[in-house]
Amino acid sequence: MTAPRHPAVRRKSLLLNICSWQSLLVAGTLLSAGGATAHVPYLAPESFEPIRGWVSLEASFADKFFLPEAKFDHSEFKVRTPSGALEKPAEQQAVRSRIVLEHQLTNDGSYRFSSGVREGAVFRSWLQDGKTINSRDPKQQPPAGVPLTAHFQSITLAETYVSKGKPTAAALKPWGKGLELEFISHPNDLYINQPVKARLWFEGKPLANSEVKIHRAMGNAEPVTSKVASNAAGEISFEVKDAATYLLLAKHRAAAPAGAKAPTYSYSYSAVVEITD
Repeated sequence: MTAPRHPAVRRKSLLLNICSWQSLLVAGTLLSAGGATAHVPYLAPESFEPIRGWVSLEASFADKFFLPEAKFDHSEFKVRTPSGALEKPAEQQAVRSRIVLEHQLTNDGSYRFSSGVREGAVFRSWLQDGKTINSRDPKQQPPAGVPLTAHFQSITLAETYVSKGKPTAAALKPWGKGLELEFISHPNDLYINQPVKARLWFEGKPLANSEVKIHRAMGNAEPVTSKVASNAAGEISFEVKDAATYLLLAKHRAAAPAGAKAPTYSYSYSAVVEITD
């Protein structure tokens, strides 16, 4: 019987394997898409079941889930433990298309993995010759006298949850800043044909009448997407019939603070969960 590999050896092998086969898939995706820019942030575990107490995750931007296209850089990743304390991931490696994380779950309970808030590119749009021009190049300017139709900076946050043993609640507490989703149903205890409940927050207050998209991860195929709107209390509730991994995506625009790079912030929040049968 072969002895189990040490976690460090397993992690190195895992990283090399992920890099090899996913890089081939991504290359094909980019060529077929004509080099389209990815726009949906995600942070996803390789497995929602810890392996010898360790969990491996990747963070990226993509149009298909979970095929990474652009790494989630310029961000401070963090882990909220079952006690509510904050830690940095034990290991973090940047490769071309994604950030690879590894962390040891030392205690039983639920862990919240977060990308931290990432301040992204500044985008501007205007109408020119009957067409909408979108640019994040500050050197590209609209013609004299042509007003901007949009001017904003992207603000992104991607999260997921993994539990060791019985799920616990301390890690689910909202951060109280920006756009985020608080799970009322535990994110590691979700089942098909049963309500998944959560609450959408913005700057510490419930966000009403806002859309949350529910993407079923389909690999290289187009994701299956549905949507639900938050009620007056910011709450959403939905059910799915297929066991799979899902990405929940919320977006919201609001005035940026004084001194920001653009007058508007465009917030994107995503959470990756597994719904089982």
